[in-house]
Amino acid sequence: MKTERRIVSIWLPNFPIERWQKAQARLGNDLPDDLPQVLAVEGTHGPVVHALNRAAALAGVTDGARMEDMRALCPDLQVDFADPEGDRTALDRLTLWARRWCPWTVADDWAAAGSDHGLILDTTGSDHIWAGEPAMLAEMEASFSLLGFSVRLALGPTWGAAWAQARFGAVRAICADPAPLPVAALRLDGETVLLLNRLGLRTIGHLANLPRLSLARRFSRAAPAQSPLIRLDQMTGHLPEPVSPPEDPTVFRADARLAEPIFDPTHHLPALCLALCTQFANAHKAARRLRLTVYRTDGTISRIEAACASASRDAGHLVFLFRDRLEKINPGYGFDMISLEATVTESLGTQQVDLAGSTDTGLELAHLVDRLTARFGRDAVTQLQPVASHIPERAEIRAAPLDHQQRDNTTVSALPRAERPQRLLEHPEEINVLYAVPEGPPAQFQWRRRSYRVARYQGPERIAPEWWQDRPGTRLRDYFKVEDEAGHRLWIYREGLHDDGRGGNPRWFLHGIFA
Repeated sequence: MKTERRIVSIWLPNFPIERWQKAQARLGNDLPDDLPQVLAVEGTHGPVVHALNRAAALAGVTDGARMEDMRALCPDLQVDFADPEGDRTALDRLTLWARRWCPWTVADDWAAAGSDHGLILDTTGSDHIWAGEPAMLAEMEASFSLLGFSVRLALGPTWGAAWAQARFGAVRAICADPAPLPVAALRLDGETVLLLNRLGLRTIGHLANLPRLSLARRFSRAAPAQSPLIRLDQMTGHLPEPVSPPEDPTVFRADARLAEPIFDPTHHLPALCLALCTQFANAHKAARRLRLTVYRTDGTISRIEAACASASRDAGHLVFLFRDRLEKINPGYGFDMISLEATVTESLGTQQVDLAGSTDTGLELAHLVDRLTARFGRDAVTQLQPVASHIPERAEIRAAPLDHQQRDNTTVSALPRAERPQRLLEHPEEINVLYAVPEGPPAQFQWRRRSYRVARYQGPERIAPEWWQDRPGTRLRDYFKVEDEAGHRLWIYREGLHDDGRGGNPRWFLHGIFA
């Protein structure tokens, strides 16, 4: 291997489940480490395991297995759906974050039999900054550990060599001999690896000792990425495999440097917004989130942020977003520099009103939402969005207004909206049954110290528990739409059945109120 390049491969074997655990911890929903947890994705014959924690692996759960089989093997298994797109976005952010060690970093998105998450860094000439290659690898591992990610690292002269050592070699291997590694270390798919093993070629050394002409003939019809000969040449450096990082994202920022310290940025804000919107117009972009930073004379900074309901490059509107927030800035003994930066942007082409010259109603609505949010807070202005769930309290969530992000609603009930009550209680409230009947809802019940006598009803509508996220023993529900003698229409349900083996007698709850 005659090359002076130094490539570091960083493998994140548990990236999806660790990212999910970090998100749950931020929400206060973290589960004990000894509880088996998996993330599932849709497969050909139903959900399959996409990622799992250590407790699930010790319980016998395997990656790629069907969820039905794993639930039978481990009844206490906690299941949630994976977010592959979110994992990819987070990996791209990690790619930029890893440029603290070198300027050439890319996401290693090669995948086989599931998913494979990693980073590739071209650290040629950078190791002296970290007191040598061993110290640099140790510092990388410690940095990822502080982020909450477990990693395996290796350094080699090529992308393929570093990739192989990170996954199949020793811990923090540096330019180790790849000959003893299995042929799977050549980044081949499962079928090619199985074929090579059947031919008696189990290690890279066995493969390298074969005549090249024989390998070329045997795999002449294989795709380049699945050709053992091409992968071997990439590992040894005979075929180039450069690390080509993506371009840095464009930074939209406007600065105002002041001759004398001031205490109020109000008079400089319109000019900063106008300069920023000019940059947006040239790049066909618009702002979704802004950050105003003041640099104080004592060397510290103070910043505030504002967000738009929809992408905007209207300078006057951006000034309005900060109008009631400027008082939150701590000027200290004054500041001599003001910076306005767009932290989140979206593409926005040239907009044109209709021929009559009327304004865009959608734009007016977005500005109204921004004004309400600025006045009452972000949590006070929300909208309901559907979620893929049959359980009524899980079928909708509160999201940001004007958030048109597409969601996977393929499993949402196809019932029209009129079949659901206009008011759904945040938590179902248990009712006291006064006169029960064998079939159907109770003839009379009590709720909030008031008695209701059922005059007519419709149902039942049976909703089974979601086995992939509900706890074992969760009982099914039979919903009824009932109307009392005074005309009040309520939505009640019976939890469980007699002799269902999941508890005592069924319980009744009120869940919603119709108009």
